[in-house]
Parts: sequence; structure tokens; C-alpha cells
Amino acid sequence: MLKKFFVILLVVLLLASILASVGFGQEKGKQRRQDDKVRTVTIPISISTKREQKENRANEFVQAGDLKITENGDDQVILSIRSVTNTPLALAVLIQDDLSSDANLKLDEIRKFIRGLPRGSRVMVAYLRAGTIQVRQKFTEDLEKAAKSLRILAGNGAAPGSPYQGVEEALQRFDALPAGRRAVLLVSDGLDISRGIESSSPAQSLDLDRAILRAQRKSVAVYSFYSPASQTAGGNSILILNGQGSLERLSDETGGRAFFQGSIAPVSFEPFFDDLNLALNRQFALTYLSTHLKKGYHKIKVSSTNPDVEIEHPRGYYYR
Repeated sequence: MLKKFFVILLVVLLLASILASVGFGQEKGKQRRQDDKVRTVTIPISISTKREQKENRANEFVQAGDLKITENGDDQVILSIRSVTNTPLALAVLIQDDLSSDANLKLDEIRKFIRGLPRGSRVMVAYLRAGTIQVRQKFTEDLEKAAKSLRILAGNGAAPGSPYQGVEEALQRFDALPAGRRAVLLVSDGLDISRGIESSSPAQSLDLDRAILRAQRKSVAVYSFYSPASQTAGGNSILILNGQGSLERLSDETGGRAFFQGSIAPVSFEPFFDDLNLALNRQFALTYLSTHLKKGYHKIKVSSTNPDVEIEHPRGYYYR
């Protein structure tokens, strides 16, 4: 009888243990499902006022107002906005190697810009050639070393390929860096004729599409300076418009900005750098909770309650 009692007690204890583990598993599974309903996304944004952009001068303080972000039209919760002071910049300087000789006259201006970046910034310098990159300086905090790595362009003899293949390759170099503010300075004619002139328009370049998607996934804002190369220096208006339009699309959809001086080679990059410094000084890393878990493209919109504020940000990103 006593033996039977202990057997029953053992069965009861085993059942209680199983039920408890099932209940705990259900609670844990429920919590996991709750956690799986959102994911964190970080994007670069640049905040300025219309007056600042007009005067090319940064004020000491911007009344940004309350920021709001929507993804696919749905409101999302902002977790943090990290500013310049606590988020160093990682910048890849990419120069197309077959630009016309006028671009060599701008090298000192690029060196000056690199040397003037805030302490703690990381800079990589590379040249785009034949659809790939030649890295002259890996990411380094030694700004003087990065500035000195700039060299004279190879010129017309360099096979152009697609500049956006090189951009896509360069974006992979950000993987080894910690999360934070990321940007690319692209000096290029923007023209992709690797698949023929008919595929060089902003809407037809497959390499441009891939570069945009990779930059969006890696939260890298692309700032582009237009400078003509051998195939555009002849003044072909269609090629020039295709190149500039491609640069503008790349910058606009990644949260950067494209800089032109009409359809000709700029006399100086100094006005471009004035605007770029303003944009970078007002750049932030915004992290939010996304409620969209489906794979594919997700459209983003960041706005402010202050109507005078201008916010540059990626137009969306591809989630896989």
C-alpha cells in the first residue's frame, strides 16, 4: 500500500513538472512572439533649416520640433537620435579614376576637407576604376594620413566600367566598423554605360539600383559631386543629364545630397564643401522600432512639427 502511494506521488510530481514546463514554454513562446513583432532600424538623417541652407551657415541651435517617422505609412516609435558629438563619422571618399584633368586641381580642396573633419572621424580613400575600387587608405582616424593618400587621377586611359559597382564594393568596407553615422563622398560623372548608352538613364541602371539598396541596408548616406569624365567632357547633353540624374537619385534615396555646377566641370569644390559640412554637422543616427517584418522594400518618411525644418533621409530600405 505504501509502495502504491509513493508511485502515485511520483506520477503527480512528474505531471506537475511537465505542466509547469509547458506553461513556462508557452509564456516564453508568447514573449518571443511579442518581441518578434518589432525590430530596430537605424537610418542617417540630416536636420537643417531653410534659412541655413540659403545662407550656407549653421546656427548654434536648431529648434527641430517633434520628429515623426512613418514606415509604409504607419507611425513608428523612435528609440534614439544620436548626434555628431557622441557619434563619430565614418566617411568613404570615392573618386572616379578617369575624370578629366580639371579634377586634379580640386585635390587640395578634398585634402583640406578631410583634415577639417571632427576628431574621431574615420576616413577611407579609394579610386573607382573598371567597376572596382583601388583602396589607397583603409578606414583610419589619422586624417592627415588619409589626406596624403590622394593621388593624381589616371585619366582617359582608365577603363570606366560602372562607378556604381565600385560604390557597392566600397559599401562592404563599412561592415567592420561599429554602428553610427556613415557617409560616402562620391566624386564622379555618374554615368554608367557598362551595359550600353541606352541603359545609362537613372531608371535603367541596374548597378545604380544595387548601390542604392546596399547603401540603404547599411544606413550610409551618399553625397555626390559631379565632375565630368572623358566620355562626358565632349558635351553630350543626354549623357550629362543621365549621369547627373543618376547621382541625384543615388544621393536622394540614401539621405545624402548631390552637388552640380550646371553641366560643366565646377571651377571649385569649395561651395560644395560648404554645403556638405553644413549637412554633416547636422547629421544624426536615428534608431526606431519597425513593425514591418515582411521581406521587401519599405518606404520611410521623417517629418517635423517645425515647418521651417528640412530633413534629408533615405527614402526607404530593402529588408531581407
